[in-house]
Amino acid sequence: MGKSTLFNRLAGKPLAIVDDRPGVTRDRREARGRIGDLELRLVDTAGYEDDKAGIEARMRAQTEAALDEADVCVFLIDGREGITAMDERFAEVLRKSHKPVILAVNKCEGAKGEYGAMEAWKLGMGEPVPVSAAHGEGMGDLYARLTDAIEAAQARIRAEMEADGYGEGDDEEDPPLRLAVAGRPNVGKSTLINALIGEDRLITGPEAGLTRDAIAVEWEWDGQRVRLHDTAGLRKRGKVDDRLERMSAADTLRAIKFAEIVLLLVDAERPFEKQDLTIADRVVTEGRGLVVLITKWDLIEDKQAKLAELREEFERLLPQIKGAPLIPISSISGRGLEKIMPAVSALHKNWDVKVKTRDLNDWLAEMVQRHPPPAVDGRRVKPRYLSQTKARPPTFVLMASRAAHLPDSYKRYLINGLREAFDLPGVPIRLIVKGRKTPTPRTNKKGGQRAAFFIPGLLGSALRADDLAIAGFGRQAQLHHFRRDFGGRGQGVGIFARHGLGPHAGARRARIKQVRAQGRIGQLLAQDCTRLSRPALEAP
Repeated sequence: MGKSTLFNRLAGKPLAIVDDRPGVTRDRREARGRIGDLELRLVDTAGYEDDKAGIEARMRAQTEAALDEADVCVFLIDGREGITAMDERFAEVLRKSHKPVILAVNKCEGAKGEYGAMEAWKLGMGEPVPVSAAHGEGMGDLYARLTDAIEAAQARIRAEMEADGYGEGDDEEDPPLRLAVAGRPNVGKSTLINALIGEDRLITGPEAGLTRDAIAVEWEWDGQRVRLHDTAGLRKRGKVDDRLERMSAADTLRAIKFAEIVLLLVDAERPFEKQDLTIADRVVTEGRGLVVLITKWDLIEDKQAKLAELREEFERLLPQIKGAPLIPISSISGRGLEKIMPAVSALHKNWDVKVKTRDLNDWLAEMVQRHPPPAVDGRRVKPRYLSQTKARPPTFVLMASRAAHLPDSYKRYLINGLREAFDLPGVPIRLIVKGRKTPTPRTNKKGGQRAAFFIPGLLGSALRADDLAIAGFGRQAQLHHFRRDFGGRGQGVGIFARHGLGPHAGARRARIKQVRAQGRIGQLLAQDCTRLSRPALEAP
């Protein structure tokens, strides 16, 4: 039909999953949209079916609920197929709703579409608007019809708001807390959201894979706005061979990426399978807070022993989020649901925490004194300074000498120490180790590069790179790096060989006498370096 295509066109981005197969959309999906200068709150609904049982009946209930909440309804029909019996049945439903209705005929970019637009007159819904959602045709006519309908709806809404005592300043609201509900298929994600908000907002049933789109549901808890994102179940990538399921999985991963806290649902009868751990690792990689919910807890007999076993297994399998909340629940009976939001609120505060730099460096000195970093290649890594650069999640930068050689085991030691010392259980912590930057080569007035030697005996002096060439390289542009251990400092020296100048190009005069005056470094340089005369620089 093209309802989701038109929804994406008005929203300005591909939010809803679109496929050639009918019945892709099941739950109603909401988003902000715009057409011209009109700001819209869009609701995408499933196709209207007349079945009295099964998933089609549940989809029809969602469509009727969206119709009750809407101010204006856009009735979209297929111009190429013409009027069907189901179109006439749904037209009767719209008349009984007493809502403003705009009849739009989709797929009118061809001759068949023009015939469908003419045939739409017999529905008795007024003048049809021919459009093409895929190509954006007819949006101007749709805008003109929406303007008249929305102006009347806005006047009615303003009158209702004034009657309820709402002013102009009441539109400013704090951003909601974004929660994503994720997990394997058929673990009870939609059932949990329905239980939390107290209504059948989402389609549920014993069939696996009912949810396809990531549906956002607005909710309020303890005076705080919350946006719950119901997601499709994630299976192993190797088992996914259907295009529609791949799009659903991509939508789920996008919801996890833009969430603040993720509720991971785990089946109590099959806890912590590989796919559960993969999803948890993806959440930690994205830097989101994680709350693990053990669903179907009413089916477990020895609850205390099972809970202790699950906590031990969780700490062993997911050490990177040690201390994350683990809550057993039952969405059917309501057990444990009252513990979810307090745990989410506490985790969100830790996820948004800021630690003072002075406290961090006092803690770092204590940690290094207790367990110094191991020596690598006979030289020890020295942590020098620690600061927090951002929150959400907490990110710390450690300045250290030889930063690239700091072992991963010592990074984990510091991360676990941060989590324990500053009370950050269950929060993904990022630690970035940086070293001092290498000084860049200086440039003289003539544009030639100068190689600076910061070595005892040559401190503060420099030689022109054009004056140096490495024996054995021939007529090629090469950059040769070699290291010497001068006085135990191990400084590096960079020598540049100019293109086309080899050791045999023209006459050259040795500089060994002058270089030897520099001390031990001069003796070593004399073995590798020669000075080219000015005629040699001009030689082909």
